[in-house]
Amino acid sequence: MVSVSQADNIVLANTKDFGVETLSFEDCLGRVLAEDLIADRDLPPYNRVAMDGIAIVFDAFQNGIMRFKIAGTQAAGDKPIEITDNEQCVEIMTGAALPDSLDTIIRYEDVKMEDGFATILIKDIRKGQNIHCKGIDKKQGEIVVRSGAYITPAVINMAASVGKTSLAVKKNPKVVIITTGDEVIAVDKTPSPYEVRQSNNYAAKAVLQQYSVAAELLHIVDDAEKVKQQLANCLSQYDAIILSGGISMGKFDYVPQALQVLQVEQLFYKVQQRPGKPFWFGKHGNGTVVFAFPGNPVSTFMCLHRYFIPWLKSCWGLEIPKAYAILNSEVTFAPPLQYFMQVKLRMNKQAQLVATPTEGHGSGDFANLLESNAFMELPAELNNFKQGEIYPIWTFSPVI
Repeated sequence: MVSVSQADNIVLANTKDFGVETLSFEDCLGRVLAEDLIADRDLPPYNRVAMDGIAIVFDAFQNGIMRFKIAGTQAAGDKPIEITDNEQCVEIMTGAALPDSLDTIIRYEDVKMEDGFATILIKDIRKGQNIHCKGIDKKQGEIVVRSGAYITPAVINMAASVGKTSLAVKKNPKVVIITTGDEVIAVDKTPSPYEVRQSNNYAAKAVLQQYSVAAELLHIVDDAEKVKQQLANCLSQYDAIILSGGISMGKFDYVPQALQVLQVEQLFYKVQQRPGKPFWFGKHGNGTVVFAFPGNPVSTFMCLHRYFIPWLKSCWGLEIPKAYAILNSEVTFAPPLQYFMQVKLRMNKQAQLVATPTEGHGSGDFANLLESNAFMELPAELNNFKQGEIYPIWTFSPVI
């Protein structure tokens, strides 16, 4: 049996770069950028008006002129309207290109428009106000997003702004999620009193979808030969295999033996943790990694977030952020195991994350996950955990 830290190090030592592919920028949300994005022109590309109102020459106002004749109205996208007299102004809209002959914007709320004239109603005006100056954000040729960035809606926005209709992104691994067991039936079937519907696989698939990874699903019945055959097929087709169930010490847990026959090297089996102690991890000679999680729903769910998602991020070259929260009540946990306790996170008035334990009924109680949004990782070397102490957390739902 290995510690959580040892398991973590072994998993992260077996990452791989899966290459690069090019996609339409509209399909790249949640992917990892594999090229620098370059500004094809200054941003903004012109002196951009930032408020609806009038454009004036500041020197005219400074010389005491408060009433300006309106030379025209300019919308965003229109050719700039130039003035020929400093006592003129242009009625102008947000987003429009500022005419070269004007240098200051007065918002509508601070002027009175009447009979073709605009009268300024305030005295406190600053030259160049309400103008988003050309090139102040980025200059033409500058990098606007660096390779290796996780693609968010803001990155999509920038790609569109610089005219990048396609992007080079890191390839995702090909992943299959396998469940085992004769007691597990299809979702659309009516279970007997001794059966359960498939759910671990769909939960795992949904987790990976949040990271733009489309995993395939497979269920294998409790038959030693079929387990071996199906695993052999998957080892030749996928970069990563996630197994849920069939990995413990039961009479019908055929997965460990099948993996051994198929020459998948066991890198560790059993981790000093709860839930998820009978976690098996290994690697085939062709590079395929196998994450074999125990079949209890909470065990699979926790191990997926604690081990597989960090492995995935590491394959992409992303940093694995560390997050912490304050324990909100005293907890006692006697076994010498790293305890991944389900908690509900909230933000207090001091902008601190506070974790309140959520009571459940063991690793089979997946309904309790609905009341939680994170696992708090409590160290194996301690038994008593006091209110106010700070420990690592692994979130799986937004903190709202």
